Amino acid sequence: MCCWHFRSTGNKRSLSRYHPSTSMAIALSSPVKFLRGVGPQRAATLEERGIVTAGDLLAYLPFRYEDRIRFTKIAELIPGETHTVLAEVAPGGGSTIRFARGRAPIFHVTVRDGSGSLHARFFHGAYLEKQLKEGRRIVLYGKAEADPHRPGRIEMVNPQIEMIGSGEAPSDSTEVGRIVPIYEAIGGISSRMLRRIIYSVLNQFDGNLPDPLPEEIRERYRFPTRRESMLYVHFPPKNENLELLNTFRSPAQIRLVFEEFFYYQLALALRRESDHRQRGITMRVREDRVREALKRILPFKPTAAQKRVLAEIAGDLEKPYPMHRLLEGDVGSGKTIVALEAATIVIENGYQVALMAPTEILASQHFLSARRILGPTGYHADLLVSGQKRAERESVLARVESGETQLLVGTHALIEEAVKFRRLGLAIVDEQHRFGVLQRKRLIEKGASPHVLVMTATPIPRTLALTLYGDLDLSVIDEMPPGRTPIETRWTSEAQLAGVWEFVRREIARGRQAFVLYPVIEESKQELKAATAEYERLAKTVFPKLRVGLLHGRLKNEEKDAVMDRFRRNELQILVATTVVEVGVDVPNATVMVIEHADRFGLAQLHQLRGRIGRGSEKSYCILVAPRNIKGDAEDRIKAMVTTSNGFEIAEHDLKQRGPGEFFGTRQHGDAAFSFAQPLRDHELLEIARREAFALAENQDKAQEIVARLESMSPAWQKRYHLASIG
Repeated sequence: MCCWHFRSTGNKRSLSRYHPSTSMAIALSSPVKFLRGVGPQRAATLEERGIVTAGDLLAYLPFRYEDRIRFTKIAELIPGETHTVLAEVAPGGGSTIRFARGRAPIFHVTVRDGSGSLHARFFHGAYLEKQLKEGRRIVLYGKAEADPHRPGRIEMVNPQIEMIGSGEAPSDSTEVGRIVPIYEAIGGISSRMLRRIIYSVLNQFDGNLPDPLPEEIRERYRFPTRRESMLYVHFPPKNENLELLNTFRSPAQIRLVFEEFFYYQLALALRRESDHRQRGITMRVREDRVREALKRILPFKPTAAQKRVLAEIAGDLEKPYPMHRLLEGDVGSGKTIVALEAATIVIENGYQVALMAPTEILASQHFLSARRILGPTGYHADLLVSGQKRAERESVLARVESGETQLLVGTHALIEEAVKFRRLGLAIVDEQHRFGVLQRKRLIEKGASPHVLVMTATPIPRTLALTLYGDLDLSVIDEMPPGRTPIETRWTSEAQLAGVWEFVRREIARGRQAFVLYPVIEESKQELKAATAEYERLAKTVFPKLRVGLLHGRLKNEEKDAVMDRFRRNELQILVATTVVEVGVDVPNATVMVIEHADRFGLAQLHQLRGRIGRGSEKSYCILVAPRNIKGDAEDRIKAMVTTSNGFEIAEHDLKQRGPGEFFGTRQHGDAAFSFAQPLRDHELLEIARREAFALAENQDKAQEIVARLESMSPAWQKRYHLASIG
């Protein structure tokens, strides 16, 4: 077995370097509200973040480090490089708030040290006016830049800042004279406050810090102990390599990263073991009637990727325990037909199928597709959404309970108590990242251990799939159906809109259709064009001879359905809409999509929107309207859209910009919410931790022993790693 060894910390320190300053020693279980420097108000803020005990507080780790042993003199700043500067606010230091028309206030200040002066400006920094008074000592950390408006002047834009007490000396300060840990602020509790509270805890700590990581794993990879690691990451020694710390590659950090991955993967492994111990429904797949039914529903020759994925699903359905599989594929790759093939196998075995989608538009689209594709089989499909009339809804519920409905398509309405299946054999969840784990669980509980197929059109890199869906087997459709022409994406500015509208007219003259998208429904203070106002303008002024429709989220369900139905039948040639069309709209005749204020949309969202066109054989065009002078992440997003239509490349780019929590919306659902580890940065450690966790899970006694150790340290740890429901 290949091992990954890590060098020793080289400076093993015990807790003895911190001398208790009171007779009352602090234990891991000590409530934060009794810690020095906390108090009731801060305790409440910490508890909102899940920090209830001293142990929870010590597990809240720095995200960055600054070298405050060696500060850079202002006269030695190099433009383009990142520096740490110790300075004070200059007399008459230009501390002022300036307003640019239509924009947030910008706070300007000049600071100085013995070598020169430095200008700094802070966007949304009005709150600093009361703090940065003349003579105030501060540390600034940021990139030095040449001031574009004043030649020869150096400035920092939005640097990180720390306030330094006027009488503090490096020898007794947590702020200077050391490598300083930087913590993410929690509400009104700044990084500086957290640093002082944690330092105080370590000075009074009783030294009892259990290490739940199995000893054989610690020895195999030569990890430092948990005690050594925690001390090291909170207050590293002066001789530590700053670059190593800020790339999270010191031995102590590596051990703690591994630990987070290991416990989370152990939870997934135990959940998977539990699933495999359940008695499932063994489906007969190889019978002639099943094969004939599959042949009848295929409207075209499947791609090699679709065949491969169906074989993986069919293999799962034959097993004596429930399938738990993630089906991943880019927009338009043909996931729906594969899901309906799986549904066909289950229905032919005498069981029902549920398909849950996040929006009514997507549910309706799936229902229409299912009726069309499954038509030759004679299966009975129904739709259940919250907007249905009472009589229609009750009729659907009765057919589901009797077993007459063989495929039920719907939204969250499927998990309501009134929905009772007679024999649910397969639960399909589309766009899983829009649902919570508990919602998926509630759908599964509608049957007796049904098979589960989770689908997503958001391409997920392998490392993230292992993190977010590690208890699921992974299938990927990495091939587009034949006959699809790549979408051409262009970046244009508002000044060129007249030419864009002329291009739309030419496409419509060829019998095609177009989407025109806006970020908001009604006009707002953000000075963004709104769908309702632009619909009126486009219909009356720009395209008076064409049939223009409007679709947005505030329309009633029947109105939305009517508009989409008219657009599908080409009774509407142009559809003005908001992001309500992001998923589930399939109109092969639409070949143009114009997205105004494209710089205001997320990258994954832009890619999903673009996926509404290019679904036929005709050449399609996506036109992004955004200023040519945009910078930063917005510019990167637009350039990524123009240069690639590959969803996996788009996903990688988006993940680097936003991080997994934002990318998947997991901060709302609580999944994969690592406080220290980062799956993209630490993917090698993730692979190793997963291998070790899944190997350990095969020994139930050992695995449960670790779960018990974690519980004894802090119940919050079990909740954090999703071990509570397993242990």
